[in-house]
Amino acid sequence: MSTAPLRGVTELMDWIAANYGRKYAPNTRETIRRFTLHQFIEMGLVVLNPDNPKRPPNSPKNVYQIEPSALALLRSFETDEWDSSLSAYLESIAGKNRLREIARQMERIPVTLPDSRQLELTAGGQNVLVKEIIEQFAPRFTPGGHVVYVGDAGEKHLLYDTEYLRNLGVEIDPHGKMPDAVVHYVERNWLVLIEAVTSHGPVNPLRHNQLKDLFTGSTAGLVFVTTFLDRAAMREYLPEIAWETEVWVADAPDHLIHFNGERFLGPYETH
Repeated sequence: MSTAPLRGVTELMDWIAANYGRKYAPNTRETIRRFTLHQFIEMGLVVLNPDNPKRPPNSPKNVYQIEPSALALLRSFETDEWDSSLSAYLESIAGKNRLREIARQMERIPVTLPDSRQLELTAGGQNVLVKEIIEQFAPRFTPGGHVVYVGDAGEKHLLYDTEYLRNLGVEIDPHGKMPDAVVHYVERNWLVLIEAVTSHGPVNPLRHNQLKDLFTGSTAGLVFVTTFLDRAAMREYLPEIAWETEVWVADAPDHLIHFNGERFLGPYETH
C-alpha cells in the first residue's frame, strides 16, 4: 500500500539510492530541490511542509509529502476504479491550478524602489529577499542608484530597463539568465549584479563568469553580490562563493562580507 511519509531532500536521495541504485552527491540537494521537487509542488503532486506551512523556505527542516488526492489516485492504479479516478483527479487538479493562479494574483509583496516607484512581487520563492535587496541593500550601498532590473519568482522580468542597459553598452543575450536584481550606482558608475539565494545558488566561480559574459561591454564597472536572508542560510553556501565578490545578509543589513581582493565593494578589471 502506498504511504505518504514526510521526507526531506536528503532522505529522498537516500531512498532513491536504496531502491534505484542511483546515488547523488550531497552537494546536489539544491539541484534536486530546484529542478524536481519545485516542479512537483507547482503541479500539485507534492506538498511542502504540510506539518508547518509557515516554515521558512531556506529551513533545513523542510519536508515534502505526496498530495493526498494524488496518493488516492495512485492507490487505484491497476484496479477497476483507475479510469474513473484518473478522470476525477484530472478535473480536480485543473480546478486546483485555477485556484492557485487566483491565489498568486491575490498574494503580492509590495516593494518601494529608491525613487519611490512601487512594484508588486508575487508571493513565494526568493521574493521576500528581493524586497530586502531593493529596500534595504540598495539605499545603504548604492545610494541614489537606479534600479535597472528586478526579477520575480512568478513573472520573471518584473522590471527590465533594456534601454538603460543599452546606454551603458550592455546588450543582454535573450537566452542568458539574469541576476535577481541589477542596480546602477550612478555616483561611482558601478553596475551591481545581485543574486538572492533562497531558491537559487550564490555567485560561485561558474556564475561569476556567466555574469561577466552576460554583461560584457558594460561601460560601468561590474560588482557581484550574493545575498541571504540570514547567516544560517549563508553557511551552506560559503565554500561555493567566488572570490572578488561581496556577500550581504538581510538580518545584518549594515554590513558586507568581502571575499578577497584589494578593494571593498568595487569592480575589478576584467581579465
